[in-house]
Amino acid sequence: MQTDVTIIGCGPAGIQAAIHSSRKKVRTILIGHPEKSAIFGHEVENYFGIKFINGRDLVDAGVHQAEQFGTKVLREEVVKLEKIDNGFKVLTDHDKEIITKAIILAPGISRKKLGAEGEKEFYGRGVSYCAQCDCNFFRGRVVAVVGGESEAAASALLLKEYASKVYWVADELQVAEPLMAKVEESDIKVIHPGKVKRIFGDKLVTGIELEDGRVLEVKGVFIELGAKSSMELALDINIIPDPSGKIKVDEDCQTEVKGAFACGDVTGKPWQLARAVGQGCIAGDNAAKMVKGE
Repeated sequence: MQTDVTIIGCGPAGIQAAIHSSRKKVRTILIGHPEKSAIFGHEVENYFGIKFINGRDLVDAGVHQAEQFGTKVLREEVVKLEKIDNGFKVLTDHDKEIITKAIILAPGISRKKLGAEGEKEFYGRGVSYCAQCDCNFFRGRVVAVVGGESEAAASALLLKEYASKVYWVADELQVAEPLMAKVEESDIKVIHPGKVKRIFGDKLVTGIELEDGRVLEVKGVFIELGAKSSMELALDINIIPDPSGKIKVDEDCQTEVKGAFACGDVTGKPWQLARAVGQGCIAGDNAAKMVKGE
């Protein structure tokens, strides 16, 4: 599949970027799940001209508006990005490959916590939220991936290239069939249903205990409870975020990589709807201009 502008993230920033990009008559694809946006289901009362509106209604209206202007919406997850000549290659969890001239990163910043005993204590000492960032530190070791969605599956497959053994622990599985098929073809040990009760160790992680009493001896625990993070997406295309995952952009929302833009919470505070929408407008407009050579 070929397109002009691909936007990753279906929150206010990504949707606004799609509206402005598609209004300029360039082929635009918006990838993500609107219902996973941080604003979805929340009440909005501090946005210009709006006394009160439910976030669900606002997001749904925005997606519909983008589609009316010609945006193609893919309710999927991005599992890999790649910089190629004259653009980028995007791979989704439904095994779709998209070749695009410009990319806009608008995935938000939230990383869900597991809430298990020992998670906070062992963060950075065996607990990680970024397989792409930390996989090399666990070369030849036994690790566990925790989570039931496509990003957990993709992380397990990535880690299999480094670790000696990979456990995948999932309470529920909500994974696209093409990605699940790849896991089943590998020797990843899937523990389903399974729920982590605690993470334990000494100075470093040595294992996890499941709620059913099973104990897995592991050196690393990768918690992947949602979509691919902003930091992982950026690193895929050689953008270096700061330690918090913030991506630096210029006044046009252009990153350090030509053709790659970013907008919304991923570019820093304040994490507000008004800022996200404003940056989405700038990123979408400038990405379309770049494609058209304006």
